[in-house]
Parts: sequence; C-alpha cells; structure tokens
Amino acid sequence: MQQDAQTASQSGAAMAGSVCPACGKPDGTHYHAHDGIDLHQCAACETVYMYPPPSAETIAEFYNNSYDGASTGYFAKVDKKMKRSRGRIKYLSRFVPGGAFLDIGSNGGFMVEAAREHGYQATGVEIDPVSVDYAREHYPENEFFTGTIEEYAEAGGQFDLAYCSEVIEHVPDVQGFVAATAKLPRPGAVLFVTTPDISHWRRPRTLTDWEAYCPPSHCVFFTPDSLAGLFDRHGFRVRKRRPAFKPGIKLVLERI
Repeated sequence: MQQDAQTASQSGAAMAGSVCPACGKPDGTHYHAHDGIDLHQCAACETVYMYPPPSAETIAEFYNNSYDGASTGYFAKVDKKMKRSRGRIKYLSRFVPGGAFLDIGSNGGFMVEAAREHGYQATGVEIDPVSVDYAREHYPENEFFTGTIEEYAEAGGQFDLAYCSEVIEHVPDVQGFVAATAKLPRPGAVLFVTTPDISHWRRPRTLTDWEAYCPPSHCVFFTPDSLAGLFDRHGFRVRKRRPAFKPGIKLVLERI
C-alpha cells in the first residue's frame, strides 16, 4: 500500500498506545500526517485510523445539522437519490424479499422510503436531528429513530435486511458500532455495508487528493479483508463482495 513521501520515513516507528479499532492489535505504525491530524496503520490487518480518535464532542458537533438545514449536499437532486435508492433495494431484495428493513445512517430517509415502496416495514436510524426532521416531513409513513445504533439496539429494534452505506468510516468506536448492529438481526438476516477502500488500486497515491480523505469526519479507513474480519468477529460472514470501480468496499453480509 502506497504512503505519502512526507510520512514514509516515519512509517516504521511503532506508536505506543495506538490500538487498531478494527482488530484490537496494539502499536500501529505512523501512516500519514496533515493539518495536525495523524493517521496510523495496523500492521496486522492494514486498517488505517485516526490517532488519537476524534472526541465524542467533536462527533456530536459535526453531525448536528451537518447539511445546513437539509439544503445542501446529500439533499440535492432528491429524484436522483430516490432512483438510485430504488435500484439498490431491488438488488438487495434478492437476498431478503421482505420483512423489517433498517437503514443505519439514514440521512434524509431516501433508502427507507424506497424500502417501504418495495413492501418492507422500514426504519431509519440517524444521529443528525435535522436530517431526521426532513425524513419525517417528507416520508411520514416510515419510522425514524434519532440517535446512534447503540441506542437503537438498547431500544430493542430488529431487522431482516439492513443497509449501512458510507457510515462506518465516521465511527471511532467501530467495535461498539458493529456489536450493537449484531444484536439486531433476525434469523436469516442480511446486512449490506459500503465504505471507502484505502487499499483500492484507483485510490490516489497522494492521500490528500482522495475525496474520501476528510478526517475527523472519516476517521477509520478499511481494506476489504479488514472490514470482513471486523464483522466476522461479531458473527457476520461475507455472502458476496460486489466489485467497486471507484475506491470503495461493498459487502453483502449474513448473520452466522
């Protein structure tokens, strides 16, 4: 895996106290530094992660109205978002044709609404209250939970089919995130996960040129094997790896 020249000389030095969030192995090596943010890489599974991780206060601040009153970013071109969401639900319904659908990180509720249209009992979990307000206003026939997946798991939710797209890279405590998700599947449940792939052959050689490089928002960067290994340790196995032309990982997982 290529590293930036400016940090290559540091890459062999073990950093005491750095623990891989994906596999728990200690003493990651320095990988990259930019604008006061350091990334380390696990020697065991090659996950790259921000160290020290962002604080709970930083995360809460970043995800409170992170889309400027639902007026920018992901809320633009809603028709296009709904068309893409319907296509993804059509694909995922091959694995689980009905039942309870859960979108972990549901944003404006587009996937949730597409799932409802396809016949699922659909719920979204989202930590940004402004996004939840938008979803409830525009897609009132669905259920939306404001909070983390850990909080939702404590509330006793379940799923037959779950969708978690471009979310896990934002989470400092990926072990807690996946452990909470693992409490929710019903027998035969399927989980679809996507996240950036730091090992992808099309990832820019200079890390800061990669559009997915945006710490502290993105604070953990997986390889396909490290992401699969993380979920395997929590009782999920890979059912299918979808190819990704862009630097991303797409895994269809099932509960063991």
